[in-house]
Amino acid sequence: MNRILFAAPKSGSGKTLISCGIMQAFINNGKKVSAFKCGPDYIDPMFHSKVIGAKSGNLDTFFCDENTVKYLLCEGSQGSDITVIEGVMGYYDGIGGISDKASAYDVARATKTPVILIVDCKGTSISIVAQIKGFVEYRKESYIKGVILNRISSMLYTEIKQIIENEIGISVVGYVPELKNISLESRHLGLIMPHEIDSLKEEMNTLANTISQTVDLEGIIHLGDKAEHIEFENIAIPCGTKKVRIGVALDEAFCFYYKENLKLIEKMGGEIVYFSPLKDNELPEGLNGIILGGGYPELFAKRLSENKAMMQSLKNALSRKMPCIAECGGFMYLQQSLEGEDGISYPMVEFLSGYGFKTDKLNRFGYITIETNMDTIFGKAGTEIKGHEFHYWDSSENGSSCTAVKPNRNRKWQCVYSDENVFAGFPHLCFYSNVAATFNFMEKCGEYNEA
Repeated sequence: MNRILFAAPKSGSGKTLISCGIMQAFINNGKKVSAFKCGPDYIDPMFHSKVIGAKSGNLDTFFCDENTVKYLLCEGSQGSDITVIEGVMGYYDGIGGISDKASAYDVARATKTPVILIVDCKGTSISIVAQIKGFVEYRKESYIKGVILNRISSMLYTEIKQIIENEIGISVVGYVPELKNISLESRHLGLIMPHEIDSLKEEMNTLANTISQTVDLEGIIHLGDKAEHIEFENIAIPCGTKKVRIGVALDEAFCFYYKENLKLIEKMGGEIVYFSPLKDNELPEGLNGIILGGGYPELFAKRLSENKAMMQSLKNALSRKMPCIAECGGFMYLQQSLEGEDGISYPMVEFLSGYGFKTDKLNRFGYITIETNMDTIFGKAGTEIKGHEFHYWDSSENGSSCTAVKPNRNRKWQCVYSDENVFAGFPHLCFYSNVAATFNFMEKCGEYNEA
């Protein structure tokens, strides 16, 4: 499998912009590209797929064991000429800021993927060489095989490239000049969504044209060709005896889903049926279960509240004990009210107690292991499933059906409302972290079909 991982010494180095530009250049040259993002990120994969046209997913060595990571990488790369993995934060930055576990380096190590380090050269010159040398030598096998220099002049690039290759012995595959008219803007949950950036496709093509002139694309493919063969064991995925229809909320307000989660449901015999809480008047017919993902309901609180028919349809289904998973924004949607971005609180589905409100900081940010305190739709009390929290909004009633535990176990808190059919809270879940628990949810959906 031809594959490459783009990493950087720190966030803000241009990693996402350059990764996207290179993928666009490959596609424009007729290459079939698969993409992955390291870590629990929904938004970059949306850019990869919706804007660039590369099928995209996530690779996370906290959520999944190494065998599962390799399995997902190989599955998602089928039929591609090259697979591009985009790193997260600084190359070695992992859990808690004090470990390389779950870092971009950890993904490269687990998958033995060659790495190209993207280095921001603004305001520096020969010090770039020292920085790169430190990253290459920090681990005995760093997997760093190449470098791209960002925000550097063509004249300085020629000289610095020679020094790097002579003194460090790794390939410099190109540079990107400072691009003042091309950027990816930010908002409180990371990069803003693709449909909100005017002429983004045109910008990506402009970027791809620039990169085609300043970056050795064939050199990148050559490095990717040197990736080692991956070996893994197939994952045993149970499948139900009949098809169950799972309604998944998908629109501008609810769009945060791991592709791997939804594909796992399909492998277990589920049929995904999408619906829009913003635009549809009722749930699709014949559903056996519901998933309400995260997203930006606070930006659409007024419209969600005005769609009373959909809220009543959802409330009726839940009252009839239809199984439901609600994560973060989906959880707040089920509560009594939600404070919108405009500061006004709007009535919501009113199935759960509590109300959502805006805060001025990230709340309970990061990786967690969720331990159930009671029997849930995922299984018996004591079931564990991994996830993460990332939200500026909070709730007056976060639930106490589970305990969230940080990876270093120095912090824990109560979370999630659960009863016989609903599992709702701020955690975003990784279904592959506990395949048996996910299948238990599917079985509960099948039981509803028989009711």
